[in-house]
Amino acid sequence: MAGRTVPRMVRLAFAVAVAMLLAAACATTKSSGGGGGGGQKTIALLLPETKTTRYEQQDKPNFERKVKELCSDCKVIYSNANQDASKQQQQAEAAITNGAKVLVLDAVDVQSATSIVQRAKQAKIPVISYGRLVANADLDYYVSIDPFKVGQQQGKALLDALRRAGTSAASVVMINGSPTDSNAGPYKKGAHSVLDRAGVKVAKEYDTPDWSPDKAQTEMEQAITALGKTGFLGVYVANDGMASGVIAALKGARIDPASKPVTGQDAELAAIQRILTGEQLMTVYQPIKKIAETAAELAVDLVNGKASDASALATAKVNNGKKDVPSVLLDTVVVTKSNIKSTVIADGFLTPAQICTAQYKQACQAAGISTS
Repeated sequence: MAGRTVPRMVRLAFAVAVAMLLAAACATTKSSGGGGGGGQKTIALLLPETKTTRYEQQDKPNFERKVKELCSDCKVIYSNANQDASKQQQQAEAAITNGAKVLVLDAVDVQSATSIVQRAKQAKIPVISYGRLVANADLDYYVSIDPFKVGQQQGKALLDALRRAGTSAASVVMINGSPTDSNAGPYKKGAHSVLDRAGVKVAKEYDTPDWSPDKAQTEMEQAITALGKTGFLGVYVANDGMASGVIAALKGARIDPASKPVTGQDAELAAIQRILTGEQLMTVYQPIKKIAETAAELAVDLVNGKASDASALATAKVNNGKKDVPSVLLDTVVVTKSNIKSTVIADGFLTPAQICTAQYKQACQAAGISTS
């Protein structure tokens, strides 16, 4: 009798222990809100490159700060692909493996990134397209600006500068963005819609791989060689990083950048300083802080299972070739010397101390910017 009673008791104790473990596991899963490892709610932020300074200096810290503010037990897995589409795919796979429950994706290549979205969907992970719209993919949300409008803002600023110089029917050089960026085409089309209508001739035009300042400098050097110093009167440049390369090429050819208005975008610190000294005409200020914060808010809503709250934020629709993606599109602002103080400084995007270093102190004073 005793020989059979002991195993029965052992089996009973084992069954009780298993039941307790299962109950604990269920309780942990419920309290974690469906998040990643260790009960944390894990969000992956995948950014495309570092040559444009905004990603490391603005997008990443603002996104992470907002997530932490909204969700103390949320975790952000961050990766930057350094303009390598294959690397970004590996980073996305690693994020999924490490428990990401939402992907926030700023694609290196908006065509090849479709496979990242497909992989996330297989794992039942929602995807927020950030900044650049992934093509032909089943996206959940898109957060960005209106790139066609940005191109129009840049084109109008350049046209106005040419008209002030009495040369609206002029020749210009166009340095456009990377062909793999979904925004580069609308930037270019927006600028053309303004310049072409006004009779401005585009003497040389380039689509610049990787948004590379170095490649933009080479393109501008080629344009100067082909056109001569007097064969163009201004330069449309799609962003500030490339504008730095264009201005370096102008200086290398002994052309005063102030005599050839140069556009930009992103309100990079160096660009704001160039605007103060007259080397760059303008930049377009994207509300990067707001873009990052909005994406963070959507991601937190999704990781907490509050899809209805996320949907209430995304009131616009943008078609990516597969569907009308629920979108948040934020306004952009033209920044010139006259409104630096009321835009990027007033928003806390840049501080007077950052801008007005010793080299730029006098230019800051002339623009009414004080560090005291």
